[in-house]
Amino acid sequence: MAIGIAESVKDDHIRSRIGQVRYLGELLTDWEIPIVHPMGGHAIFLDARAFYSHLPQSAFPAQMLAAELYLDSGIRSMERGVASAGRDPVTGDHRYPKLELTRLTIPRRVYTQAHMDVVAESVKAVFDARESATGLKMVYEPKYLRFFQARFERL
Repeated sequence: MAIGIAESVKDDHIRSRIGQVRYLGELLTDWEIPIVHPMGGHAIFLDARAFYSHLPQSAFPAQMLAAELYLDSGIRSMERGVASAGRDPVTGDHRYPKLELTRLTIPRRVYTQAHMDVVAESVKAVFDARESATGLKMVYEPKYLRFFQARFERL
């Protein structure tokens, strides 16, 4: 942990990490793939609502995008939309947040530029096939941590 903390304040390390994120984000932006701007320093957030504009939020577009990326290339991303928002404790209905995002977090000291190219190419392939996506339905919902443990099926 001490090494990680020491590295996290070194300018060359910070420049490198932010550079990787910027590189990925600029590729996706050049290909007109909807992402959140400005880009962050640790992740790219794909705008799943714009990505799958034909899907209603009830079809879990951010989860759909995460699943398609995994199926296409093994990329593990994180849904930050309806599944993460949970349910209203009073009504029991899904919460529908304004943002429907899929997060591509870039761990430090793990990936090369070639890895970023693989991620970008996979996102582009999924984007190019987006019209065929039908969405998902939740078929299992645990009491806690549903965004990690819920199960989905294609609609």
